[in-house]
Formats: sequence, structure tokens, C-alpha cells
Amino acid sequence: MKITESSRRVLVCQNRTCRKQGAAKVLEAFEKLSPSEVEVVASSCLGQCGNGPMVLVLPEEVWYSGVCAEEVAAITEQHLRGGKRVERMLYRKFHGLSQQP
Repeated sequence: MKITESSRRVLVCQNRTCRKQGAAKVLEAFEKLSPSEVEVVASSCLGQCGNGPMVLVLPEEVWYSGVCAEEVAAITEQHLRGGKRVERMLYRKFHGLSQQP
């Protein structure tokens, strides 16, 4: 598949800390569930150690933290197919969330 500027990619950190937190299973789940037009990439460290497994969706630059394999279906359906970020899973350091009452 040719990569263009508009191509969507899901980067799943596979560095040591994220792998200890289950990143290999997260990567496997994305590879199984993601739409064919979305490239799934086993990435090196995304620089957010201790908050993983980390997932970065490009080109939107949407970060998800603490992702477990069971949550990949929600990201796939809601974000990759539906175009809406999964608010409850966003990485708060990069995505400010409004406080819920």
C-alpha cells in the first residue's frame, strides 16, 4: 500500500515499558480489527513511558494511553470507522478534557 499524506496510520508503541503493559496484544488486535485502508505500525518508543500501551492515530495526531487489547474494538469502530475520538481513552497530557460534573 502506497503511503500518502492523507493515509491513516495507527502507531502502537512496542518499546520495553509498553510491551510489559501488553502492547503486543494491542498491536495484534489493531492488526485484526482495523479497516484495510488504515496502516497499523509497530512503532519504537513514542516518548511517553509509563503511560502505555500508547497508541497514536495519524494524521489526526490523536493519542490514546493505557490501551488494552479489549479496548481496540472501541477505537476501531468509533474513531477509525466513525471519525469520533474515544474521549474516555484520550491521553490527557495532549488532549485537554473538560471536567465532567
